[in-house]
Amino acid sequence: MVCSYLGSSYFLLVCSLLALLVSGSQIQRTLLPIISFDEGYNQLFGDDNLVIHRDGKTVHLSLDERTGSGFVSQDLYLHGYFSASIKLPADYTAGVVVAFYMSNGDIFEKNHDEIDFEFLGNIRGKDWRIQTNIYGNGSTSVGREERYSLWFDPSDDFHQYSIHWTDSRIIFYVDNIPIREVKRTESMGGDFPSKPMSLYATIWDGSDWATNGGKYRVNYKYSPYVTEFSDFVLHGCAVDPIEQFPKCDNTESPQAIPTSVTPAQRIKMESLRAKYMTYSYCYDRVRYKVPPSECVIIPKEADRLKSFDPVTFGGGRRHHGKRHHRSRASHVEAISI
Repeated sequence: MVCSYLGSSYFLLVCSLLALLVSGSQIQRTLLPIISFDEGYNQLFGDDNLVIHRDGKTVHLSLDERTGSGFVSQDLYLHGYFSASIKLPADYTAGVVVAFYMSNGDIFEKNHDEIDFEFLGNIRGKDWRIQTNIYGNGSTSVGREERYSLWFDPSDDFHQYSIHWTDSRIIFYVDNIPIREVKRTESMGGDFPSKPMSLYATIWDGSDWATNGGKYRVNYKYSPYVTEFSDFVLHGCAVDPIEQFPKCDNTESPQAIPTSVTPAQRIKMESLRAKYMTYSYCYDRVRYKVPPSECVIIPKEADRLKSFDPVTFGGGRRHHGKRHHRSRASHVEAISI
């Protein structure tokens, strides 16, 4: 950075101010408190496949032939900013799924809400993929998946993944850069998540669908598969699980959380999506002859995805020697190994 070559304290001050202006998301990471595992989470499953390290600040989740593992927040939340730094397993990871997500499926079994980060493993020499998705009021029949390749190796080091959920929008961040914004529209109705949810993190065997529609499965010769979590942020409106009544102080660190994507962030988001998005339900002509009502069609995104897969994103016809039926999940997976 140019600032490092300027000796004047005046210029150093100016550079510091510019750095803050360039990335408001860095402010939110600094001001929001990072908690230990025991302050905000409990083990969900996995017995000794969950191990706490570094004075409670880092947790390892592992998957082996016996079981996967996971943890869940101690509180339910209605809106907020939720984050963790994650380092994924390396080498052969086909079939492995690591998830960092919000859900209330344990309370609302038939009409649950969900906001997902899912990390999908791959065969040796192929990269991890990241998938985002939302459900509201049990609307699992309307998939709203987006999938991206990453601009770094997520198994080399920790990277920060964040969910910002309000009553009007959901923003997914990777390393404080927004990669997806879902705005609530009137036509979405209950499909937009609106009930209190818990935070979850899990690692599990998704061999049936996670890598090329189930073609490549988990190979336990390479186990245990270990994923690491740290830098936990649970900054939200805690809700009483019985009365469903918020117990939050809305005045706490309001300046730390942006209300929307800034113009500078939007430029970064559009650039990353143009380079790294490999699937979006809004452009899937096989699943949706007419895009769902909340979709905003961006011509550049449409053209890029159509060139990537003209059948799925262009409405062309796929030729079959023999017709095979497959599920929605495997259809999404099959187009972006």
